[in-house]
Amino acid sequence: MSLHGKIAIVTGSSGGIGRAISLKLAGVGAVVICGDIQEKVPGDKVSTHETIIQSGGTAEYVMLDVTEAEQVESAVQHAVQKFGRLDIMINNAGVALEANSPKPIWDFSQEIWTRDVAINSTGVFLGCKYASAQMIKQDPLPCGDRGWILNLSSVFGLHGSPGVTGYVSSKHAVMGVTKAAAMDCAPYRIHVNALCPGYTDTPFIKDLNSEKRAVVQQMHPFRGLGMPGDIANAALFLVSEENSWIHGVGLPVDGGYTVM
Repeated sequence: MSLHGKIAIVTGSSGGIGRAISLKLAGVGAVVICGDIQEKVPGDKVSTHETIIQSGGTAEYVMLDVTEAEQVESAVQHAVQKFGRLDIMINNAGVALEANSPKPIWDFSQEIWTRDVAINSTGVFLGCKYASAQMIKQDPLPCGDRGWILNLSSVFGLHGSPGVTGYVSSKHAVMGVTKAAAMDCAPYRIHVNALCPGYTDTPFIKDLNSEKRAVVQQMHPFRGLGMPGDIANAALFLVSEENSWIHGVGLPVDGGYTVM
């Protein structure tokens, strides 16, 4: 599977799933624009884009706050001005601010709600908005497609969970944006899909205490946790030319979590 010559933007690229996706795309030939509010996460010695360059790939870092429309539009325009087009947009940036201190809805902080929605939902909306606007203007590729947009939702964008109203609601909104955008973009041969990861071994999970972590590991029929690479593998397929007939879906990558 090759993405040779494809131009991609990955938001939230500095760590976790975003880093894994960026490295995976670059590893099969994509030019990756790594967008994040910080160039690297604490503890990493080498940033995502530097790792790609050291491996012989092509990548750049752009400072990107996905809640700011001007910054999202600027990232898309940077891709076009530097590389001529935008083929792949992966809206990955996200937060789960309440994960370590869940509260029932009657005690849920409006401040946390607002921030969850701003990053998880509005950030995805803005990414879809500006990426699709650019892709529509582009000539189709030889395969007939103009581009691929992939949004990161969650198993909690498909199901509920107690104590995390902001996260669950904002990830459900990602599915709404995905389905609406898929309908708008289909006539232009722009693929729009979402991934719905289960619990994945990222810094979000590493912050859990050992008791909570053990509970989480038992929540998947396959047991254990997903790895960022599992999500990246699914992402690669959905943004490749191999995916010619999948559109508007939220694909669980969850070790069976959603079958329960």
